[in-house]
Amino acid sequence: MTVLFRHPRIWTGDAETRWTTGLLVDDAQLVAVGRQEVLRDHVGPSQVVDLPGTLVIPGLHDAHIHSASLARGLAGLDLRAASSLHEALEMVRRRAGEGSGSEWLFGSGWNSNAWDGAGTLDRQALDAATPDRPTALSSLDGHTMWVNSFALRLAGITRHTPDPVGGRIERDAAGEPTGILRERAAVAIQTIQEGGAGGALEPLLRRCQEVLLSVGLTSITDFDGEDARAAYLAMRDSGHLALRVTKSVPAAALDAAIAQGRATGDGDDWVRVGPVKLFSDGALGQRTSHMCHDFHGAEGNRGIARLDTDQVAALTRKALRARIAVATHAIGDQANATVLDAYAKVRSETASALRLRIEHAQHLRPADVRRFAELGVVASMQPAHCTSDIDLVETLLPQHDVVSYGWRSLLNTGAALALGSDAPFGPDSPVAEPSPMFALYAAVTRRRPDGTPAGGWQPQERLTMVEALRGHTAGSAYADGDERRKGSLVAGKLADFVALDTDILDEQMMAHEPGRIHDTRALATVVGGEIRWQAG
Repeated sequence: MTVLFRHPRIWTGDAETRWTTGLLVDDAQLVAVGRQEVLRDHVGPSQVVDLPGTLVIPGLHDAHIHSASLARGLAGLDLRAASSLHEALEMVRRRAGEGSGSEWLFGSGWNSNAWDGAGTLDRQALDAATPDRPTALSSLDGHTMWVNSFALRLAGITRHTPDPVGGRIERDAAGEPTGILRERAAVAIQTIQEGGAGGALEPLLRRCQEVLLSVGLTSITDFDGEDARAAYLAMRDSGHLALRVTKSVPAAALDAAIAQGRATGDGDDWVRVGPVKLFSDGALGQRTSHMCHDFHGAEGNRGIARLDTDQVAALTRKALRARIAVATHAIGDQANATVLDAYAKVRSETASALRLRIEHAQHLRPADVRRFAELGVVASMQPAHCTSDIDLVETLLPQHDVVSYGWRSLLNTGAALALGSDAPFGPDSPVAEPSPMFALYAAVTRRRPDGTPAGGWQPQERLTMVEALRGHTAGSAYADGDERRKGSLVAGKLADFVALDTDILDEQMMAHEPGRIHDTRALATVVGGEIRWQAG
């Protein structure tokens, strides 16, 4: 059935039309875009929908999200509110008392960088709170796991367990594991969680899907495991999937994906194969991002290199030959240089049109900024990381000659920019609400939610709202190689759009009340021409 959606202010995201008042939809796609009074003649009286709010925009696309982790976080213990080790342990103790037997207790969100410093983060502290239940708590950035002795035993991690490549088991003076597992050292715990100890994933993802739709997301590019892929395929087949998913291939599953014949872009409008996800380094907050120089106050520590240039190149070459695109996590300036060097080597050998991406691209050597555009590498970035990391950058990298969160610098060179949240690991995003509005606010203001610092941190890197919106719509679609179907409201594309309660494209509001962007809410989310979520 052909349906006309009307609104006095629809921003199409298209350079030619820009603004319109009518969207004509048939069979899940846009068949015409124009003045609603002209399009009205194509439908009957019962086939007109007046959209709510003050502004309609193309459906928002999170270019980097961990939806399975987000879904589990909705059910697990959320430690974001803890302001000290003592407070975190009290929260763990209370949750442990709610369970029974020796079932696993999983949680996430602790941030020791923001704690008062009293006490030691180790397995003994956690043992006192949960002596009888295996407990595993992921850090705010997802790059460190804090576990108790019970969990170490079940995972088979002892004093004799060697550090894995790209990971580190922290040890005490006697050589015993402290309970802090960094980077790939946490894989054994993650495998247990994904193997069923964390609970059935599909019902959790259905609940999470409602959250994603409620904040205006119509598409996501997911970077979690194969269990998430299986759950999304099951949701699609049962008719319960209501947003579009591009599902990445974990590096550990690359060989299996190749054997199965998976290729980037395969699938349908609901679930498509995405890039393989590689890791070059860790995270800034845990001092595991790979830097060119030592962290301030930590002589000899330049982070962790999970892959070197030759390894990234070999995996990229292997993936492209199998028609699988590549996305590599890189936060530190050395990690980004490593990945760019590897991509340059592979680009000189192949003419593959598949997209190469760097996820996060947080800290760059000035000379590397231009290389993104020169090599055709997509910068997939998360603006909320910038505003939450201001203090960390100034503390850990005060003498480093780096371009940090350089969205403007990258755009000025012609690089492609895709925006996302990294939820639930986006520090500025509550686990229950990975709102794209947090990213848009950070991108255009470079301020924290409380409005500090005045004028924005390193304000020369701010984006305009139109640029930020394009990064969260057309830019994310381009990163996935799906720009012909998504990212703007033009005839022939999918009928995905969202109605907002605030006109974030109002220049006067932007100039005088930028904080309203952060608080903007979706009122209706339309996917495939159907209202999939609507505010009550």
